[in-house]
Amino acid sequence: MPGHSGEPTLPSGNVYQRAGLSRSANLTINRKRRKIMLKKLRQLLADTRAKAEAINKLAVSENRTLTDTEQTEFDALIAESEKLKKQIVSQEALLEIERNAPAASSAIEVGADHATERPWGSLAEQLMAVRNHARSRGTQTDPRLRAAALGANESVDSEGGFLVAPEFAPGVWQRAYEASDLASRCFDQPMTASNRLLVNAVDEDSRVDGSRWGGVQSYWLGEAGTFTPSQAKFRQMELIAKKLIVLSYATEEQLADGPALAAYLDKVVPLEFAFKIDDAIYNGTGAGMPLGFLLSGALLTIAKDSGDSSATVSSNDVFNMWGRTWPSSRKNGAWFINVDVEKSLWNLTRGSGTAVELLYTGPGERGNNNNYGVMMGRPVIPVEYAATLGTPGDIVFADLSQYYLARRSGVQMDTSIHVQFLTDQQAFRWKARLDGQPAWKKPLTPKNGSNTLSPFVALATRP
Repeated sequence: MPGHSGEPTLPSGNVYQRAGLSRSANLTINRKRRKIMLKKLRQLLADTRAKAEAINKLAVSENRTLTDTEQTEFDALIAESEKLKKQIVSQEALLEIERNAPAASSAIEVGADHATERPWGSLAEQLMAVRNHARSRGTQTDPRLRAAALGANESVDSEGGFLVAPEFAPGVWQRAYEASDLASRCFDQPMTASNRLLVNAVDEDSRVDGSRWGGVQSYWLGEAGTFTPSQAKFRQMELIAKKLIVLSYATEEQLADGPALAAYLDKVVPLEFAFKIDDAIYNGTGAGMPLGFLLSGALLTIAKDSGDSSATVSSNDVFNMWGRTWPSSRKNGAWFINVDVEKSLWNLTRGSGTAVELLYTGPGERGNNNNYGVMMGRPVIPVEYAATLGTPGDIVFADLSQYYLARRSGVQMDTSIHVQFLTDQQAFRWKARLDGQPAWKKPLTPKNGSNTLSPFVALATRP
């Protein structure tokens, strides 16, 4: 993006010794710089969203769809917004690590042993240090290893383990978001003060006069006219951080090849986080996990077209779903489908005679250069979390900007060689804390008409 270089420039080299500053002083400087960068990124995100909203408002005010030029600019702004959101997630994770870094002496003693301060060269180096500690029964322990609570006692590694160095953790969140189909599209809501977050949301079930915005009402008032006062109603959304754990075991032989194991874990752990978070956003029960939109009161389920055969999707099904989507959600939403649904989309058409055209455009076809197909101008994304063909949830139109995803902090990593001692395996654990739920409690009744609308629309069972 013009004028924006992405990651901030922070002190390089050994922060414990550079410029004669103490470790705590360097960390303070880093945190200040990180906060400044976060402020800039958030402002850039707000500006980018405002530009996209202005383009859409202009088209709405003129009662028309976006022109090709406007659509291109709008899509670019939305893509830039997603990029900025991921950068913010990364910077917040790094700031969390710097904020929780242990305190150190304000001065460097001459001749002091700084072995405990020397940073790990890689995750593989630390894995080998844990392995050597266990094999030597504690007689060869690297001073940089820090105990972590896993059982009853933090100081006894057979009951706890060792914290994986924090410099290997911050990228997990960012890569998980990059690998996700759903989480990266949600409204990102950090949780900083506690494990519980209350969000005041508008209590709105209808768009008729007197019900909009929770009861705020406006009037056209003539001279000397009177009006009735109104008062807005709010409801509270409660988000409580739930634990998401990724657990992996490594054999003695795998530990012997530390770099290969470290590279494998660095790749698959973010993918596993992304899978479980996306699945919860789609199907979560709300019990010990986020509440997915499919099981929430916000979901609007549309009856199948009378002409449907079993386990298919027709053009009328698509039109009916689109017609019940909250209009403001059409510019942000996407179709999420089970991969088996796609075969029903290829031959869908609209129009008749010489004006007939295909409803679905696959990737690489008819000017669609995206990785996904397109239907009604919005991406069609196959996901594993979608339900079996013919059941509710196999095809959904969802605007995930209307889904709150709250993150408590970055990812914590720890390891123990004693959890699976009898099988000669080392355990690795990654822990994240988050929660989520739709911003809507139920579908909304429009100002005119009786058909309710929602940002989350699914198709009913087709037996």
